[in-house]
Amino acid sequence: MTHDRRASGTRRAEEQWGTVIGVDVRDPVAREVLDEVYAWFARVDDLFSTWRDDSQISRLARREIDLRDAPEEIREVLERCDELTSESHGAFDIAFAADPRVAPRPGFGPIDPSGFIKGWALERAAAMLGAAGVANFAINAGGDVLTRGQPEPGRRWQIGVQHPFDRAAVAAVVVGTDLAVATSGRYERGDHIVDPRTGQPARDLASVTVVGDDLGRADAYATAALVLGDEGIDWLASRPGIEAMTIADDHTATFTSGFPREEHAA
Repeated sequence: MTHDRRASGTRRAEEQWGTVIGVDVRDPVAREVLDEVYAWFARVDDLFSTWRDDSQISRLARREIDLRDAPEEIREVLERCDELTSESHGAFDIAFAADPRVAPRPGFGPIDPSGFIKGWALERAAAMLGAAGVANFAINAGGDVLTRGQPEPGRRWQIGVQHPFDRAAVAAVVVGTDLAVATSGRYERGDHIVDPRTGQPARDLASVTVVGDDLGRADAYATAALVLGDEGIDWLASRPGIEAMTIADDHTATFTSGFPREEHAA
């Protein structure tokens, strides 16, 4: 008898990190497993929120705690972010808001790994689900999406990418099984992404979508490419295992050769 994965699936969504995090599981899963996943998301907020004065990253920035005494997750993330800063030649830099040229803004912190954390945290959540025996699922946090397996036997996941100029449309549909899809853009929060090299908002592109094998890396790459502007797509094309789409202010969409799209409407 064919197992109907749709009948045994579970969907859950909760507000967290200033957005909605949705988990769509297509296998049988215990409620306690999803409870642990959402508890992890809450811990990530406790550790890394730049909107909270009591988060560990905010306390570290004020030097109330020493890095040696910070939780292991803090040290891991800062090490990864240092590597990404080097790899992007400074286009991704979590210390951008400490630059006196950068105008203060709510949510900006002197140590601000926001461009990496969401993807990194979803990767950890996926590992938790995998350890619990869940093989087919998708996690969506404000447009950054991670998938594993299949939504139904013989089918691939379809991930719509928000169109930056039409909130009712998608710019592309990414298709695949094990996907990590991150989008960085100016359409939702305005010019909130700063070029760390100049201290000025990044305004050359409307949005960047990156598809890779690790959502934390894809998340950071999307931020860096938005900063790089017209050079961003070439830089992304040079990164191993990465496919990407950029959309310019004139609505021109540019894709790397292997971008796994079904259609686009840019």
